[in-house]
Amino acid sequence: MEEHAIVPPPDEASVLDRFLANRHRLQTELEKAIVGQKESVEQILIGLIAGGHSLITGAPGLAKTLLVKSIAQVFSLHFQRIQFTPDLMPADITGTEILTETETGRRLKFMPGPVFGNLILADEINRTPPKTQAALLEAMQERQVTAAGVRYPLPAPFFVLATQNPIEMEGTYPLPEAQLDRFMFNVVMDYLPEEEELSVVTRTTGVAGPAPGAVMSGEDLQAIHQLARRVPMAEDVARYAVRLVAATRPGRPEALAQVNDYLSWGAGLRASQFLVLGAKARALWQGRTHATVQDIQKLAYPVLRHRLLTNYRAEAEGMTTERIIGQLLEAVKPAR
Repeated sequence: MEEHAIVPPPDEASVLDRFLANRHRLQTELEKAIVGQKESVEQILIGLIAGGHSLITGAPGLAKTLLVKSIAQVFSLHFQRIQFTPDLMPADITGTEILTETETGRRLKFMPGPVFGNLILADEINRTPPKTQAALLEAMQERQVTAAGVRYPLPAPFFVLATQNPIEMEGTYPLPEAQLDRFMFNVVMDYLPEEEELSVVTRTTGVAGPAPGAVMSGEDLQAIHQLARRVPMAEDVARYAVRLVAATRPGRPEALAQVNDYLSWGAGLRASQFLVLGAKARALWQGRTHATVQDIQKLAYPVLRHRLLTNYRAEAEGMTTERIIGQLLEAVKPAR
């Protein structure tokens, strides 16, 4: 396969050079606040480079909120945090109209809600009812909010990083499949190894260290997103991504036996798109000039794990989406 270098427009060439030069500095600044979790941090950054939203799943106390806030700092993004609760209303997110006094009389004025920011932390998103969760759908997909028939564009860039707690079922509401599909990645954060947890305990019970500093801007991030789309990908690599996703759909000729046995629903077209775009962004993050099969395989878990719906048999036999994805990666072979 012939490799081709990324050839950005002249006005974006400097952004590419600065990004490649600052990749390690981005990691260094984030490490001032976050210990470990390197794979999770990399996946979230790849999602931002690709222009996608991410769902972050993890137990309490794993620094999910701190991580999102730190990412906003290193990219100089306007950070907004929304704490999702059972009594949260859609207008509490998108904004509402209020009656104001003007020189010509009273009129309704739209007051933007906290969704009007660059990086939105939807904290514990599964603690609010589906009606309020759906208030984010238009914002995530269209980058706009509609109130009283008027459309209000959201600031650019715009990203939603939502967190959810997987262990507490009391008082939580599963996210609708339509909303889950809007998230490019489902990033899982797990407990730290002993040495890293010791480092966190030592750091957080002593004198506070320096906060992460700004490395790049939101405008740089938007330009990097456009560069990621120009990363070359061979047709056989893209075809591998499509075949991998098609194998998750029960009842289709491409589906594996395990898929027919344990899944009631598989991944859709958006999964194929996110796999390809994510692979290009991962190649750019690692300073490579083309996306590979290994990029697709590395991102299969965060792209697919929230798009596969297991059935009762899977629950009864302890079959998880993680195991099914692993079996898919073993069974679906890339073209040689």
